[in-house]
Order: sequence, then C-alpha cells, then structure tokens
Amino acid sequence: MTKLLKIISIFIFSSTLLNSCGIYRPVDSRKIPVNEAERVKKNIEEGRGIRIGGSSKRGGDFQFASSNPMWRASLEILDFLPLANADYSGGIIISDWYQPDENKNESIKITIRFLSNEIRPDGVDITIFRKKCKIYENCKVINSTSNTGNEIKLSILKRAVEIERTDAKNRPNKRGIVLDSEGKIKKN
Repeated sequence: MTKLLKIISIFIFSSTLLNSCGIYRPVDSRKIPVNEAERVKKNIEEGRGIRIGGSSKRGGDFQFASSNPMWRASLEILDFLPLANADYSGGIIISDWYQPDENKNESIKITIRFLSNEIRPDGVDITIFRKKCKIYENCKVINSTSNTGNEIKLSILKRAVEIERTDAKNRPNKRGIVLDSEGKIKKN
C-alpha cells in the first residue's frame, strides 16, 4: 500500500511540476502556418528555434583591432607613451603616467574611449589627467582642460582617414568603386 501511495504522490508531484513549467500550452491552430518554411521562419523570428544552415543572414559585423582605423591610428599617435591598458573589446586605451624630460614635477595620463567604430569626432573621447608633484610628495591630480585633448583627437582622426584610404586602395571592391591616385572615390 505504501508503494502505491509513493507512486501516486510522485505522479501528482511530477505532473504539477511539469504543468507549471509551461510544457503544455493550448495552441490555436488558425495562427500557425501550414507551410513548413513559413512555420520555421515564424519560429526563428520569435526566437523559438535555431537554424543550422541555409540562412543568408550573418550573425553580426565583427571587426578586429587590426581592421579598425581609429584603433590603429590611436596606437600610432600614442606610441611614445607607456600603455597601462589597451582593451579593444572594451573600447579603451589607458596610458601609464608619463613624465616629459623638460618637467620633472609634472606627469600626464591619457585615456581614450571609443564610442563608435566610425571615423568621426564624436566617436572618440579623450581625457587627459595631469599630476603635479613637489618631489614625490603633495601630488595633485587634475583633469586637464587644455587644448591638448582636441589636438590629439584631431591627429587621431587625420591618421585614421589616411589608414582608411590606404586600406581602401589595397582592398578589392565588388561594387565597382575605385580610388584614384589622390584617394578620392571614382565611379566606373
């Protein structure tokens, strides 16, 4: 008798558990397409299934650090600085404290944040910190408001455009766009 009671209680418990998970859902057959291709398309659009092959859509537009002109230009412009962190996937470059030879009491630190992969002025944010010390004591770190950040941004943008033009010249284009010797787009 106890064995039968255990089986019945397990059955009731499991059916309650499975029912609350939503395995059984009544479906209106008028809303489901009869054609298999339409049904698969509807399920994929709703996120209910996966498609192994046969899809013409790409999964995303992946760029690597070597193919991003803004990233490459930034590293070229800041090549004189020691870097503390350069994270392409995070979109940030942080230099270490740099002390020019002329001024032993002042150091700078530059942070570049990439807000876009496109070459545009609002696609990059540059912050410069200045640290002024009196012989390694009483140091004061301030966010620099000088024009140096804008000058670095302009240099990065100019260099990124040059890199983009050089890459475009060396890359075959399927749309028939050709660059002339000055790097301007010329239609065939």
